[in-house]
Amino acid sequence: MAEGSGQQALGAGTFYGAVQSRREQCDAIFTDLCHTSPRKLPSHAHELSFFALLVDGLYGERYGRQERQFRPFTVHYRPAGVPHQDEVGPQGVRFFEIEIRPKWHRKMAECSAALDIARDDCLGGELLWLGMKLFRELRGAPDDLSIESLLTELIASAARMPRENMRERPAWLDRVVAKISAEYCGRLSLDDLSSEAGVHPVYLSRAFRKHLGEGIGERVHRLRVRAACEQMLEPDISLAEIGLSTGFADQSHFTRAFRRVTGMSPGRFRQILGVPSPV
Repeated sequence: MAEGSGQQALGAGTFYGAVQSRREQCDAIFTDLCHTSPRKLPSHAHELSFFALLVDGLYGERYGRQERQFRPFTVHYRPAGVPHQDEVGPQGVRFFEIEIRPKWHRKMAECSAALDIARDDCLGGELLWLGMKLFRELRGAPDDLSIESLLTELIASAARMPRENMRERPAWLDRVVAKISAEYCGRLSLDDLSSEAGVHPVYLSRAFRKHLGEGIGERVHRLRVRAACEQMLEPDISLAEIGLSTGFADQSHFTRAFRRVTGMSPGRFRQILGVPSPV
């Protein structure tokens, strides 16, 4: 991508470095980029708030009055508009960047949360693993529910939020679980589920993982994969038909989700069952 000489303000979707891929989904821009050699970047600011997951290499940052050093598998969140100056390490770097549009700030404000403070996760905490899950999901063509639920958890983890009492399992959680169990093959959305619960989507996402040990998108995928396994017993149904009928976007999405849950491809699973493939 082109780098303007002396550029100080970087617009949405724009970074120094070579962009490997970029996509926009759920009011966020996901950019995979790299620097292949060491360099110091000019002082600059970003139009959008962003998370930066360092996948490979060493990276230094001067942010305000502080200097920080980042190693692989660390992540930092930076609010929009704050100048900083960065230095790429000797072997170059690879970043997975997540920019969030103003809608997410408004959504956080609805539950009295703010995204105005920089955050770092250098110790393998919640920000890192939620960022890694998004990095993994974006390798293919994930559905909006999976991305939106993970984004909500990631952003809520970085936000300043009021104290929440989530020690007791809320009564509405059973209604959400029942709705997911009944409609997992359809086009569920986080707004649908939060309406069922009668709570804000941010609180729903956090409570769901806390009390059930998995994200909403993960639960939906497990249910879809189980349903797909059952359909595989029917020799006249192709794997492509099974994937579509259980709610996956395409064959690639189906295969990735199935492998993640079962540890094998759908074709291998059907082979183990001894069910012949349709002619």
